[in-house]
Parts: sequence; structure tokens; C-alpha cells
Amino acid sequence: MSDMATAMAGKKKTKRHASALKAARQAETHRLRNRSAKRAIREAMREAMAAAKAKGAADSQTQTLLRGATALLDKAARRGVIHWKAAARRKSRLLSHVGAKAPAAAASAK
Repeated sequence: MSDMATAMAGKKKTKRHASALKAARQAETHRLRNRSAKRAIREAMREAMAAAKAKGAADSQTQTLLRGATALLDKAARRGVIHWKAAARRKSRLLSHVGAKAPAAAASAK
């Protein structure tokens, strides 16, 4: 090995860049915020589906839960927690799932 390669191999990094340290702090903050937002979305969607299954889509409580879940999805997409197309896809699936439960609930109520 040359003298230069030996000198480089034995040299330790003395300090990290301040910008890298700041980026790491920001990434951790964003990770925690995103995690709580995703958890809230999952819980809201689960509650809305359960309410639709139990009471039907026409129930006022179900409608309130649906509005809350869609609002959380829109807010997460606006903040960049999830992609806007992912939010649209989840809202579509949620509404189609609840809509599919509505005729079954109405038929069973008769």
C-alpha cells in the first residue's frame, strides 16, 4: 500500500457535519409524527368499518365516523405523511366497503 492509502485507512473521522446531525433530528421527529398519524388513520378506518358492519351505512354515527376517517386521510396526504393517491385509494375502498354493507343491512332490517 502506498503511504497515502495507509494514512487514509488509519484516519478517523473527527466530526460529523452539522447539517447531517440536523437532518437526523428532523427525520426522527417526522418519523414519530408520521407514526402517530398512520395509527390514527388505521383506528378511524377500523371504527368506521365496524360501525358500518354493525349498524349499516345510513346510521348517523357511521356517517360521522366515515367523515372523520376521510378527513384524517386528507390531512395526512396534505402533510405528506402518505401519498395523495394512497389517500384517495383508501377512501375509495372504505366507502365501497361501507356501501356494500348498506344494502345488506337495509335488507336485513326489513
